[in-house]
Amino acid sequence: MNQPGKNQDIEVRLGAFVTGKWYNRSYRIIKKLGSGACGTVYLAEEGRKHVAIKFSLNSSSITTEVNVLKTFQKVQGKTLGPSLLDVDDWVQPNGEKISFYVMEYLRGKELTTFIKEHGHEWLGILVVQLLSDLQQLHETGWIFGDLKTENLIVTYPPAKLRWIDVGGTTQQGRAIKEYTEFYDRGYWGMGSRKAEASYDLFALAMVMLHLYHPKRFEKGTNPEKVLLSKLQQTNELKPYQTVIQKALYGDYTTSEQMKVDMQHILLKNTHTKTRHSTPSRMQKHKHQVKKTVKSSPPGRQSKYLWEGMGIVVVVCMFYIVYILLQWI
Repeated sequence: MNQPGKNQDIEVRLGAFVTGKWYNRSYRIIKKLGSGACGTVYLAEEGRKHVAIKFSLNSSSITTEVNVLKTFQKVQGKTLGPSLLDVDDWVQPNGEKISFYVMEYLRGKELTTFIKEHGHEWLGILVVQLLSDLQQLHETGWIFGDLKTENLIVTYPPAKLRWIDVGGTTQQGRAIKEYTEFYDRGYWGMGSRKAEASYDLFALAMVMLHLYHPKRFEKGTNPEKVLLSKLQQTNELKPYQTVIQKALYGDYTTSEQMKVDMQHILLKNTHTKTRHSTPSRMQKHKHQVKKTVKSSPPGRQSKYLWEGMGIVVVVCMFYIVYILLQWI
């Protein structure tokens, strides 16, 4: 992870109790979740409830992230990030003060794991969901900045891709304050580090590539050629090649533009699958109904026919509802 300043790895003894100076709420530390340039995050417990708690020696950094989370909560009808639960200071025996904030602990699976277990078709659905949230974020005047696979988690049910660390969030127009090289367009020579929507969309394209190249790859002497080559070699991403390429080149100026293109691809794929799979199921069912009618007494033929038609209608309705639920 690169940014001005060094990594803040704040060590807190597992099992220790952290009590806030101002609000006197107490948390038992369970395990470390990660650390970065803006602080260290731990899984903690308050009573019987699990929470995530972030410590930082830089109180201004904590203030910025808290303001971002508060902004998220003002967006009606949207849960853009983890909910903010508490903000306080932890005073050490030597008088040193460590600022911290407590947020909702999101349970779920890593994006890579979820896609492996549930199928590649979920990638497009989850990306569309994330693009909706990014659009909401950008409209509040913020850019996520350090968007990467490690900062994403799939919560369920229902399945939803959510971000879990807002440490790199930067106000639009400023220089990105925290980033990871592999997802950074500046590192690849594909654009500046100015905080704008296209910066996040480049990172999202790299997230999609990283799913199928978990060891990542070097930029080499011709970064642009390397990116396009990896994209073209990844069969699972072929339906999204055009969209990903546009995101890499910065052709999208808003998340909504990329979302619309992704939705068109999903609708096209759904139509193709329906056209190829549904008729065969229907034909098989009609054959079964026809067979049943022929072998039944004349008085029961109409009954079986109506029952068969009813089943067909119900199956179709469930299929349509299933498709619609994927967009929620």
